Amino acid sequence: MALIRTDALTKRYSQVTAVSELSVEIEPGVVGLIGANGAGKSTLIKMILGLLPPTSGTATVLGMDIATDGAAIRGRVGYMPEHDCLPPDVSATEFVVHMARMSGLPRTVARERTADTLRHVGLHEERYRPIGGYSTGMKQRVKLAQALVHDPQLVLLDEPTNGLDPAGRDDMLGLIRRIGTAFGISVLVASHLLGELERVCDHVVVIDAGRLLRSSSTADVTAASPLIAVEVSERTDELATALRQAGLGVAQVGLLLEVDLQDDTTYDVVRDSVSRLGLGLIRMERRRHRMSELFATPTGATRVDAR
Repeated sequence: MALIRTDALTKRYSQVTAVSELSVEIEPGVVGLIGANGAGKSTLIKMILGLLPPTSGTATVLGMDIATDGAAIRGRVGYMPEHDCLPPDVSATEFVVHMARMSGLPRTVARERTADTLRHVGLHEERYRPIGGYSTGMKQRVKLAQALVHDPQLVLLDEPTNGLDPAGRDDMLGLIRRIGTAFGISVLVASHLLGELERVCDHVVVIDAGRLLRSSSTADVTAASPLIAVEVSERTDELATALRQAGLGVAQVGLLLEVDLQDDTTYDVVRDSVSRLGLGLIRMERRRHRMSELFATPTGATRVDAR
């Protein structure tokens, strides 16, 4: 059964359509919800949680209708919001215990689950300090802990690496991947950072201006293309000419040559041409598609961050 199913789901704010006729099925696993800022990701998540009524269309989460079962959905789903919403004058333990109790856990169970969850997210030693003194990375971990403490079937993470430095982003991505693999909890993670989701997600749902652009496995999106990327030390133009004379299709992209892969002998032709011209071969590899290509404009620019 699909975790999330939407059918022509639409949300309009006055003259602005945030989500438009969105029909998609999301299966268990670690799924990336990709789109530029303002693409409708947060609006979709709030509708999925039953916090925001759709203008039209329908959706179910874990088989429950978002229009009538919002409270039940929120009892079985964890949510990590994008913005900082933590009380500064309480400790992580106090806050996460409170959120666990709000989810219906008895006091003793809530405290046990809180200790375990804060340990899993790397805050065990800091759990009694007031949150106001935490770094951005620590605050993100508190938000993740409160989303996990009640042992949900699904967690929704809205821009979980916001404000983090590269090391902090790597740590957060590792935690997200572990939620899916070690804890067996499905994850829907919304982000505009394509490179991050490419690293951790099994499946991606791509939306642009509130409309579905693509829903497919990450492997399909990043599959090998029928091209070889070739980089040499100098005289790239001469190599391109030689390869075209040998009957190969060649396109120059910056310092790289993209050579049409006809069959395995193409590698030999490239190698022999490089040797004949006395060039240094820096790399020759099968090119793979990047997620950023999904958002490429006619000028080659990208509307989302490819990090």
